[in-house]
Amino acid sequence: MLTRFVATVSYSDVAVGLDLFRDGLGMRVVHADGAMTVLERDGAKIQLVDDAHAARHSERPELGLQTDDVQAVFDDVSARRPDLLHPNLPSPRRRPWGAVEFALLDSTTVCVAVRQWVADD
Repeated sequence: MLTRFVATVSYSDVAVGLDLFRDGLGMRVVHADGAMTVLERDGAKIQLVDDAHAARHSERPELGLQTDDVQAVFDDVSARRPDLLHPNLPSPRRRPWGAVEFALLDSTTVCVAVRQWVADD
């Protein structure tokens, strides 16, 4: 019944979010009006809201983006925008909880962990 959970991130300057999600992850804008921008790639969506008050008074989120080919996403992002790679997880690595992950970080500290769940060896 439930098919998708879509996160919303508030920004004082939506251009920062577009830099991360459009320019970094290669998502495309599928809707934009004065208040909200929706981006999509391969069925994954994110909503960016122009709301300076919320951006200032809320924690900057850590978002998880699941993929079936973490290496391909890493290769794409690192070729396009290596400056967005998170300094603590700049390349795919097996994590104790069983996922292979790398992460991105924007200038407002929104973090996107890109992960692929893999079977135990």
